[in-house]
Amino acid sequence: MEPDLYGELPKKSFFASLGGYFIEFFETVVIFGAIFVSIYLFIAQFHKVQGNSMVPTFHNGDYLITEKISYRFRNPKHGEVVVLKNPRDESQDFIKRIIAVPGDSLQISKNSVFVNGQIIKENYLPPDTQTRAGAFMQESNIIKAGSNQYFVFGDNREHSSDSRDWGPVTKEDIVGKAFFRYYPISDIGLLTNK
Repeated sequence: MEPDLYGELPKKSFFASLGGYFIEFFETVVIFGAIFVSIYLFIAQFHKVQGNSMVPTFHNGDYLITEKISYRFRNPKHGEVVVLKNPRDESQDFIKRIIAVPGDSLQISKNSVFVNGQIIKENYLPPDTQTRAGAFMQESNIIKAGSNQYFVFGDNREHSSDSRDWGPVTKEDIVGKAFFRYYPISDIGLLTNK
């Protein structure tokens, strides 16, 4: 539009202004959507704990943030709590704890867990916790984790579907590391492996 003699542009009609606002709003939504998708795919993801397999560490209904960056630069470590794809149904996510990493030998004997021949200290569990064997990990059998195999257990050993029943998972099965609990408010904070 040509400016008038006083250097001002003619005023736009109401509908032209409304169209401009709509376009700006749409552009904003697209930009925020792209940022959200990028964060979801590459940086962090929100999860809700469903079930009691990680009691007493996590309870049904806890909300947490899973970070996805660490394992791009390093491998999961003993004791870390991870979110992974359910090996039997990839549309579901599980939350479990890393018990054995590639190269470890793992054994369940007399309700105790042995890694590389030593009973592991699990300070995050009640002292009287007993770990039963399962369909995959049978009593006293020694299993060696392969080059890309991780064994994961739930902290609630009596009520957890985990590697004892369905075997190891790969690094590619792991969504990320449980990083921050934001609900319930009483338990809000960064998550440790203790």
